[in-house]
Amino acid sequence: MVYNVIGLMSGSSLDGLDIAFVELSEVGGAWTYVIRQAECRPYSAEWVQALKGAVDLPAREYQLLHTDYGRYIGTEVKDFIARHGLEHKVHFISSHGHTTFHMPERHMTAQLGDGAAIAAAAGLPVISDLRAMDVALGGQGAPIVPIGEKLLLGGYDYWLNLGGIANLSAKESDTFRAFDVCPANRVLDALAAALGKPYDENGALAAGGVADPALLQELNGQPYYAQPYPKSLANDFGTEVLLPLISRYSLSVQGKLRTYVTHIATQVAAAAQALSVSKEGEKKLLVTGGGAFNAFMVQCISEQLAPLGITVLVPDAQTAAYKEALIMALIGALRWRQQVNVLASVTGASRDSVNGTLWLGES
Repeated sequence: MVYNVIGLMSGSSLDGLDIAFVELSEVGGAWTYVIRQAECRPYSAEWVQALKGAVDLPAREYQLLHTDYGRYIGTEVKDFIARHGLEHKVHFISSHGHTTFHMPERHMTAQLGDGAAIAAAAGLPVISDLRAMDVALGGQGAPIVPIGEKLLLGGYDYWLNLGGIANLSAKESDTFRAFDVCPANRVLDALAAALGKPYDENGALAAGGVADPALLQELNGQPYYAQPYPKSLANDFGTEVLLPLISRYSLSVQGKLRTYVTHIATQVAAAAQALSVSKEGEKKLLVTGGGAFNAFMVQCISEQLAPLGITVLVPDAQTAAYKEALIMALIGALRWRQQVNVLASVTGASRDSVNGTLWLGES
C-alpha cells in the first residue's frame, strides 16, 4: 500500500512551518519512505509573536488564533502543492500543529492549528490532534517520534532530535524508551538573538566562548533532570526557567552559548546512560533536527558520548531537517489505517494507542 502524505511540523524554536510531501510504502508490515518535496516556510514576525503569546490570551482570542492559524496552515499547504505541481497527488495531510499548553499531569495537551480549518483551506482530508489520546490514557504525549524511528529509521541504537527541545530515544530488543532531555535550540536561538543573529551558525559563537562552571552547575542541578522517565517538557521550561537563570550571570553572549551547549551535551550523555542499551560493542546514535547542523554542538555531544561507546552519526541534510515532518506523515498514515501510532513504552500511557482526529476536506 502506498500513501502520499503531507506531514506538517511546527517546533518550539519557531523558525517556521516544516512541510514534507512523503511517499510512504507498506509491504507485509515493513515501511519505506521517500521525501519527494520538502521546505520550511519561515514565519513572519507577526506569526512569531502570535504563537509566542498564545498562552497568555483570553479563551475567545485563543480559539480565534487556533482557527486563524489553521487557515494559515491550509493556505500554506495549498501554495506548496501548487508550487511543486502536486495537484491530485496528495491523499491527505497529517498536521502536528504548534504546541502551546502541555500538562500531561492533568491529562491535557494543546496544539494550535484547527484541523477543520486546515481541511477547509487546503481542500484535503486532515489528521490532527496527534497526541491527545495518549495523554488521555495517562501518557506524556511525548516524545511521539519513536514510532517513526522504529518503522522508518532502523539500524541505530539511539535517536537524538535536537529541535527547540532535545529528546532521546533508545531501542532495547524491540522495546523503545524515550524522553525529553532538555531545552535546546529555543534557548540557543534566544541567546544568539542578543547579538542580532537568528541562530548560532555551526556553533561558531559558542566555540569562541568559555563555559562558566557555576552557571553550568546550576543548569545541571534543575530538578527536572533528576526525575525518572517517562517525562516531557513544556516550551516554557526553557523560556521561563532557564533563560532567566542564565540572564542573572554577567557573562558574554559567547560564554553563555558555550555554557549552554556544554549543558545540552552533558544532559544528552546522562540521558543515554539512563536509557542504557545492553548491546555489546559499538552503539550508533542518529542525530536530526536543526541542531544537527550545529557542528560544534554535535562535536561536544560526540565527545561526551564517546566514553559510553556511542558513535554519533548525522544523516543526509533532508532527513536531518525534516525527520519530524516525515514522522508526522507516518503517524497520519497509521491513523488512516487505524493502527497504533504512539508507543506506551515511551510515554508511560496505560496502553499503546491510535491518535489523531480525521477531518474530511473536499475530495
